[in-house]
Amino acid sequence: MDLGIKGKTALVLGASQGIGRAIAEALAEEGANVVLVARNGEALEGLAADIAGKHGVEATPCPVDLSDPLAVTAFCTRIENEFKPDMLVNNAGGPPPSPSTGVSDEVWHNSTQMMLFSIVRVTEAALPAMKARGWGRIVAVGSSGVVQPIPNLAVSNTIRGAVAGFLKTLSAEVAGNGITVNMVLPGKIETARLGRLDSARAEREGKSLEEVRAASQAELPIKRYGQPEEFAKVAVFLLSDAASYVTGQITRVDGGLIRSI
Repeated sequence: MDLGIKGKTALVLGASQGIGRAIAEALAEEGANVVLVARNGEALEGLAADIAGKHGVEATPCPVDLSDPLAVTAFCTRIENEFKPDMLVNNAGGPPPSPSTGVSDEVWHNSTQMMLFSIVRVTEAALPAMKARGWGRIVAVGSSGVVQPIPNLAVSNTIRGAVAGFLKTLSAEVAGNGITVNMVLPGKIETARLGRLDSARAEREGKSLEEVRAASQAELPIKRYGQPEEFAKVAVFLLSDAASYVTGQITRVDGGLIRSI
């Protein structure tokens, strides 16, 4: 299937590792140029060189700290005047594990800035070019906590739910401009963050990491963790011309983790 994105430009947040990196690589494999965004400039430089060499596309590293409001403002100016993306992947890292109460103001403020306010501003900056072309794709990486809160991830559950509400509202506002807006929810995908969460659980429960991983995978209908590349393929479809009639949706890529309909 021709996804119709060859030569288009995708702005990928959180591109230096895990799910964001897998999406960037999958987009480049389809012939899309990519602007790679993350805090780690050195990692982005290496990834950009690798992607450009492997796929023959333009790969531009763009180090940005999404938790810094001033950095986000400067970044949005570049989006509007320089990058003008056809596709936007909103992907922000998750906050530290925590219960619902007793979380410091600093954690709430920093997490909300990085995971919500920055996403709103970046999305606003990307929209004018999409509207001018009459074509655009926005996909946000969420969490299964949006539909089923994850224990000990209260901050993430709260903020990602707010992002889902923003995107659903936006999807109706821009659908007539040829722009689709969707959210993809990962379940237990084999990333560094999942490794940290499993390690924290092992410490809380007094178990070995191997025991926690085995028990966690046994609870999944598919009986294994997902790979970032499996998640990326779904995201890239939603970013493509082939998904032109799909908008305002929340799609799960979770191996059957969420049991509700």
